[in-house]
Amino acid sequence: MKITDQILRWLFPPKCVLCGKVLNEEETDFCHACRIESPECPVSNRRKLPFLDSWLAVWYYEDSVRDSILRFKFRRARGYAGTYGRALAMKIQQEHPEGFDCLTWVPISPLRKFTRGYDQVELLAQSVGRELGVEPVALLQKVRHNRPQSGIVGDAQRRANVLGAYRAVNTDVLQDKKVLILDDIITTGATLGECARVLLTAGAGEIHCGAVAIARRQKQSR
Repeated sequence: MKITDQILRWLFPPKCVLCGKVLNEEETDFCHACRIESPECPVSNRRKLPFLDSWLAVWYYEDSVRDSILRFKFRRARGYAGTYGRALAMKIQQEHPEGFDCLTWVPISPLRKFTRGYDQVELLAQSVGRELGVEPVALLQKVRHNRPQSGIVGDAQRRANVLGAYRAVNTDVLQDKKVLILDDIITTGATLGECARVLLTAGAGEIHCGAVAIARRQKQSR
């Protein structure tokens, strides 16, 4: 390790993105305990989400994963995008070695981007794109500043909240293409379903999704 790297490590020790523990020199992005114990989302038994040909997520949205993503979204932890992107890109390569024609993301509204200072999923898409060697393309624009989905209970109400909130852009590159759309969290799939519906209507051939985390499906109505 170069002396400058050592100094930077002393001054700004890297921490586990999930639990916040200072990493030792053998650890990267995550501590050993979080690599082993974090609630990984498996390939099997995945529920069907509307208008999506497939989806994948790195983890379930709970415990330290939930806390980490909330810091990323609301507490200006923009640097997490690189770590999330590496983890998500690895899972994408494992499950879809054939790749995709287009890489895009679920955008936030201009107002929310202004108040937050960044679009966290756009940062995630840039990170995943670097890992996969693909340039992300904006294929969606949010045209309605709707209520946050996190404050709405019930699948039907969530679907109604996002109906008409997005429109397709750059549709010339979309025709009959296999599209990978990224998001940070999948809860009920209402937002992704609406985005996928809009892209399919605009001419896309297939829509697949990659996310950092997904909420476990509850048996009762939410």
